Amino acid sequence: MKTRMTFFSVLLSKSPRAALMALAIAAIAAASACGDDNPNAPTTLPRAEYSATDVRTGTGTEATNGKRLSVHYTLWTYEPTGQNGKGTQLQTSVGGTPFSFVLGTGAVISGWDRGVPGMKVGGLRRLTLPPELAYGSSGNGPIQPNQSLVFEIELLDAQ
Repeated sequence: MKTRMTFFSVLLSKSPRAALMALAIAAIAAASACGDDNPNAPTTLPRAEYSATDVRTGTGTEATNGKRLSVHYTLWTYEPTGQNGKGTQLQTSVGGTPFSFVLGTGAVISGWDRGVPGMKVGGLRRLTLPPELAYGSSGNGPIQPNQSLVFEIELLDAQ
C-alpha cells in the first residue's frame, strides 16, 4: 500500500517545528478570510439628524395630539448620499390600506409623535429620524439596530 505524502507530512518529516508554524499560519489566514457572522457585531450606520420637511402643505384639518389620523407612508433607510437622504425602501402603505393611529399617545415611534403634529390633511411631510426617535438599539424586522430612517407621510384624515 502506498502512503500519500501531503505538504504537511513532508514538512513534518523534515522539521516538526516548521510544520506546526505553517499549520498555525494557515489557520490564522483561514480565520481572517472569514466574515464576521456575529449578528451582534457593531456596525457603522450613517447617522441622521432630526428634520421635518413639508413636501406638500395640506389645507384640511390639522393633526393634533389626541386625534385619530389616517396616513399613507413610505419608509427608507437613511443614506446621506441618496436623494433627500433616502437609501433602500423598506416599506410602504401607498397603494394599500392606510395606517391609522392616535397621535401623541405613544402608539407610534417617537419621531412620528414629534414630527406629525401640525400637518394638515392633504399634506406630505418627510421625516428624517435618528435611531433614538425611531427603533433605537433594538431595531425592528428589516430595520437594523441604531439605524436612521426617512419617512414620507401623507395625512389622509384627522378626526
